[in-house]
Amino acid sequence: MATVRPFRALRPTPEAAERVASVPYDVISSAEARELAAGNDLSFLHVIRPEIDLPPGTDEHADEVYAAGRAALDRLASSDDFVQEAEPSLYVYRLEMNGRAQVGIMGLVSAQEYDDDVILKHELTRPDKEDDRLRHILTQEAHAEPVMLTYRAHEDIDDAVAQAMEGEPLFDFRAKDYVQHTIWKMKDPGAVVDAFAEVDNLYVADGHHRSAAASRAAKESGAEGAQHFLAVLFPMEDMEILSYNRAIKDLPAGARKFLQQLEARTGELVETPLAEPEEPGVVGVYLGVEFGWLWMTLPETTRDGIADTLDVARLGEHVLEPLLHITDPRTDENIQFIGGIRGTEELERLVDSDECDVAFAMYPTSPEDLLDVSDEGELMPPKSTWFEPKLRSGLLVHRF
Repeated sequence: MATVRPFRALRPTPEAAERVASVPYDVISSAEARELAAGNDLSFLHVIRPEIDLPPGTDEHADEVYAAGRAALDRLASSDDFVQEAEPSLYVYRLEMNGRAQVGIMGLVSAQEYDDDVILKHELTRPDKEDDRLRHILTQEAHAEPVMLTYRAHEDIDDAVAQAMEGEPLFDFRAKDYVQHTIWKMKDPGAVVDAFAEVDNLYVADGHHRSAAASRAAKESGAEGAQHFLAVLFPMEDMEILSYNRAIKDLPAGARKFLQQLEARTGELVETPLAEPEEPGVVGVYLGVEFGWLWMTLPETTRDGIADTLDVARLGEHVLEPLLHITDPRTDENIQFIGGIRGTEELERLVDSDECDVAFAMYPTSPEDLLDVSDEGELMPPKSTWFEPKLRSGLLVHRF
């Protein structure tokens, strides 16, 4: 059974919400955050990217950065643009992008259930990134950004969500990326709490480092409020995963020799006007305008795990490892990962500008694959899933 708890949210007023809401900390660089927050003292980037308020070049992991994040959160919390809810509640969060909507429940989930594998993971985390998030959580005494979880749909949860959406929303605005963000406060969250008690597992979709850091914060803080962390939970049927593409900086043998090696490993490469593959098992290959886009069919895996059947794993097994000696994509500096939201145009730009020698356009991993891999206790290769649209940070904060 899964625990979902109401909480007393720290939140902006409806009038300030659009100015406060920011993209998550991990989808932009410090320079991009500084530009986005310029002239907007309400931007939540001052909390989650606090280095933007210190001199350029400041180490993101310096003590003064974490202190600046706490100061920014305290400043917002004490301003007239923020309120602290008097009573605990759950919230309904709807994202609409390109005519498609996904609707989730926003509340607290249990750090202990994360440790006990009621909340299942599919990615390894990097200790340095965990450490960074942990320091932010402990210094701010808050979970300032929600993780994205998914679950297999439950009729009672669906009914409660539909009922909540009949009321007046708390927030409703369109962000600069044209994603509509709408949040309702649930009047009676009890039915949702009871229904989640019948859900066997929750699954980390986006936010593995925040989840792992929350687990550590629960132990290191010891505070009762730190034993649960902030999440938005979407039914798996609502989720959309975009491709997570790959680019290789250096081909030691050159493009033509690499093409020969590819054909020897995978079979004939097919010229195509379409960059994005149309079915699983097919990968788009781009080596520049001389060759154009080619489609490569991946051989089946020779390995035993469910995760090994994914396209990103088969690319590693049959191309990255034997031809490019990339055995650990998490640490190898010769590989870059490009979220599908940037499109294949970004892959072409990287190669045509000589920043990279070859790019691979992947077919997206499915939500069903994510759940199946997690259920088996396996791990996906790094950067297997890119979720879009992204949650906005700063709309609801859990302080402990």
